[in-house]
Amino acid sequence: MTATPHHADGTASPWVQRWTPLVAPGASVLDVACGRGRHMRWFAERGHAVTGVDRDTQALEAARAWGETVWSDIEVDPWPFEERRFGAVVVTNYLWRLLLPTILDSVQAGGVLIYETFAQGNETVGRPSRPDFLLRPGELLGLCSGPGWRVVAYEDGFLPEPERFVQRIAAVRLGDGATDSPQRFPLSDARR
Repeated sequence: MTATPHHADGTASPWVQRWTPLVAPGASVLDVACGRGRHMRWFAERGHAVTGVDRDTQALEAARAWGETVWSDIEVDPWPFEERRFGAVVVTNYLWRLLLPTILDSVQAGGVLIYETFAQGNETVGRPSRPDFLLRPGELLGLCSGPGWRVVAYEDGFLPEPERFVQRIAAVRLGDGATDSPQRFPLSDARR
């Protein structure tokens, strides 16, 4: 039996579900490369103001049901949120390295980055297989290991159903009153 990828059935990624409790109640959420809006829906149903950006106009039509949608080819066009910061930025199954610093900068102080995408090794089991679209070992961890970030969770490995190699991270942006002192980051699988 072949497993159905979560994006195909419209359910939110288990990684996104698991780390949703890090996002402050009512915080704004940006879904980068949102597709049909499965994560927009997840956060909208939990009371968040959501914004999704994608270059697929048909997918954005579906995503519009859950919040604000912005059409942009973010790999070519200027970043459409230059003056905005979000309480959470969610990225799944998408990688454009030149945009990584901009994505991090879009998270407001005290906000959360939830990121999950394909990693090296995936070329042995399917697509994507080009190195441009596969994270190098420890790449997400290195991205969020500098000053101003607190990594709450990080994984780099193989998932069997469907077969894929992934890296994923949940990190909180520090600053403006948010400190690296002990905080109550939920570590359970509890869903909101």
